[in-house]
Amino acid sequence: MKHILVTGGAGFIGSNLITTLLLSGEYKVTCIDNFDDFYPIAQKEWNIKDFDQNPNFSLIQGDIRNPEDLQKAQNVDAIIHLAAKAGVRPSIENPGLYLDVNINGTRILLDYARENGIKQFLFASSSSVYGINENVPWIEEDPLLPISPYASSKVAGEMLGHVYSHLYGIRFVALRFFTVYGPGQRPDLAIHKFFKAISNDQPIPVFGDGSTSRDYTFVDDTVRGIVAALDYTRSDFEIINLGNHRTITLGSLIEAIEDTVGKKAIIDRHPEQPGDVSQTYAEISKAQEYLGYDPSTSLEEGLDVFYKWFKEFYSEEA
Repeated sequence: MKHILVTGGAGFIGSNLITTLLLSGEYKVTCIDNFDDFYPIAQKEWNIKDFDQNPNFSLIQGDIRNPEDLQKAQNVDAIIHLAAKAGVRPSIENPGLYLDVNINGTRILLDYARENGIKQFLFASSSSVYGINENVPWIEEDPLLPISPYASSKVAGEMLGHVYSHLYGIRFVALRFFTVYGPGQRPDLAIHKFFKAISNDQPIPVFGDGSTSRDYTFVDDTVRGIVAALDYTRSDFEIINLGNHRTITLGSLIEAIEDTVGKKAIIDRHPEQPGDVSQTYAEISKAQEYLGYDPSTSLEEGLDVFYKWFKEFYSEEA
C-alpha cells in the first residue's frame, strides 16, 4: 500500500482525489491543509468529514511552509502537491503572499521530498501559465506568457521542479489543470457562483460580453489523470495538460446552468478583468498517450452532478 502525501487535500480537487485514492484500497493518504479562510472553512471541513472513519487516512492541520509540519508525515512514497493560494484576481491585489505560498511553499516541499528520499512528485499547475496565446489548442511546448502573479507562481513552481529533478533525481510531473469544476468546487469560481445566484434569484456578475471561452473539465476526469500520473516513469521531468479538449463560451455555460436549475439568470455585466485570458483550450495528446487519459464527462452531465452536490451541501449548511 503506497503512502501518498496530498497537500491542500481538504480543498476542492484534493478532497475528490482523496476519495478516489481511499476507495481504491491501494493507498494510505496523509492530507496536510492549513484551512485557509480564502473561502469558508466549513466547506473544507464538509469536504473531508467522512475521511476520519477510514483507517488509511490521516490529517495534518499545518502549513507547507513549515518543515516541522511536513515532518509529521513519515514514510511517504509520493507527493501530490495541490496546496496553493488560488485565484487570478486576488493575486493581483496581494502578489507577495501568492509568491510566498506558491513558490517558497513548493521549494520547502521539494526540500522535504529530497531529505526524505521521495522520488515521485506531482505538481498542480494551471492553464493560466499560457497567458494570452491565440494559437489554440495549447500544447505543453508553447511559450509561456503569464499575465497574473498567480500564473507566474505556477510557472516558477514548474521550473523549481525541473531544478530539483535535475539535481536530486526527483521525478517531477507538472499537471496543468484546465478550469476544473464539480462537487466541492470553491464558491468564488464561476459555476458555483452562478448556481448559487440563479437559485436565489440574484444577479450573476458577468465580466465582458460572454464570448470568453474555457476548457471546462469535470473533476472526476482530472482526478483520474492525477492518479494515473502516480505511476508515470518514462522521464524524470514532464509537463502534461489535463483538460477536456473542448471549449465553451461563458454565454453557453450560463445557458446550460439555466437549463440545469430551471431558472433564467439575471445578468449583471461588468468590464473585463485584468489578468483574465480570453480563452483556454487544451491539447491533450500527451496525456492520452502517457497517462491513458480520457475525459468523458459532458458539460451537461457534470453540471447535473454538481447541482446534486450543491443542493445537498446547502441543505445541510442551513
